Amino acid sequence: MDAIIISVGNELTAGQTVDTNTAWLSQRLAEIGAHVTLHVTVADEVAPLEREIRRACELADVVLITGGLGHTEDDLTREALATVLGVGLELNERCLERIRAYFTQRQRPMPQANTGQAMFPIGSTPIDNTCGTAPGIRAAFGRATIYVMPGVPREMQVMYERDVGPELQGRAAGAVILARTIQTFGAGESEIGERIRDLMSRGRNPTVGTTAQQAVIGVRIHAAGAGRTEAEHLLERTAAEIKSRLGPLVFGEDDDTLWSVVTRQLIAAGKKLSTAESCTGGLIAASITDTPGSSACFIDGVVTYSNAAKTRLLAVPADLIAAHGAVSRPVAEAMAHNCRRLSGSDYAISVTGIAGPSGGTPEKPVGLVYIGLADGGRCDVHEVRLGSFLTRSEIRDRARKYALNLLRLRLMGR
Repeated sequence: MDAIIISVGNELTAGQTVDTNTAWLSQRLAEIGAHVTLHVTVADEVAPLEREIRRACELADVVLITGGLGHTEDDLTREALATVLGVGLELNERCLERIRAYFTQRQRPMPQANTGQAMFPIGSTPIDNTCGTAPGIRAAFGRATIYVMPGVPREMQVMYERDVGPELQGRAAGAVILARTIQTFGAGESEIGERIRDLMSRGRNPTVGTTAQQAVIGVRIHAAGAGRTEAEHLLERTAAEIKSRLGPLVFGEDDDTLWSVVTRQLIAAGKKLSTAESCTGGLIAASITDTPGSSACFIDGVVTYSNAAKTRLLAVPADLIAAHGAVSRPVAEAMAHNCRRLSGSDYAISVTGIAGPSGGTPEKPVGLVYIGLADGGRCDVHEVRLGSFLTRSEIRDRARKYALNLLRLRLMGR
């Protein structure tokens, strides 16, 4: 079963928004054995959209379209589809009532413009939207079945999982391709690649590759099998081998982040965390509290950006700062130790550094960061030189990741 995915939106063709829908749909289709042959991005214009729908229906068995189902003047997917089908648009009263109910539940009047979302090409059928106002559309043209879904990622994903995916799964009969990404931190892409070089050889099944993203190295696995069971067996075997070779560099899989993993570790261990941040400005605390369930493990965090704040809020002696500077091993140690003592937490992380682009010296260059990690038994301080070639936001982000990785390893007993 060949499939083509069409993403619609001026914001996509202009580069203002990154198209995540296509990647997500491609992965779901591979899982059921559908072969995605083409990705197409089209502006909100009837003529090019009509042309691409016609072309896709000539080449594929299934055409998935996302976007252009809103209620504004530039939402033209339904009009383009009707033109391709050679029919007009008609109002679906059931869908209109569902849209009205959506606004009623939120105690808001329904704008007249939303009526247009209940218009469908004659002969097509609606696909309910349980997360928003725009129903999807199911239609047939030539050899292809067409599914039109909203461009809003969550609305599209729920609609696919609930209605579109199950329909397609019954039709697919090709090889199943399953994917997984092993997430690592603490080594460069070249080192990771060297350790798993033979697993990355061409022609191997599963295929293995690496991707670097802001110091996190993802090891991608794609396993093909005649059925799901075979693909899962191949995937699990390769994933286990990668984890064995990379050891503690591996922190999670797929959508795992260092902060989500650390949060789970803390909760599982029944431990509490507090943070004292300078150059990261609260990024570590924000990352932890972005994770569901973090209230079970996070006590508090302070941002002591100035020297005075370090003394006032964390009781770091002013003469210690004067003697060594705010960006120093002794100050990071005092920040972490006092943060843990004052908050009553089991662990405390401190960060102080020079994020740039100015403020560096030959002795203390931009990118120099000291990270303190205190528990009841000891307080270790790690010096990290991230490099002045990084941007300010990159230095802050990497300092956050280094700090959380140190805590992850400590929680593992390393």
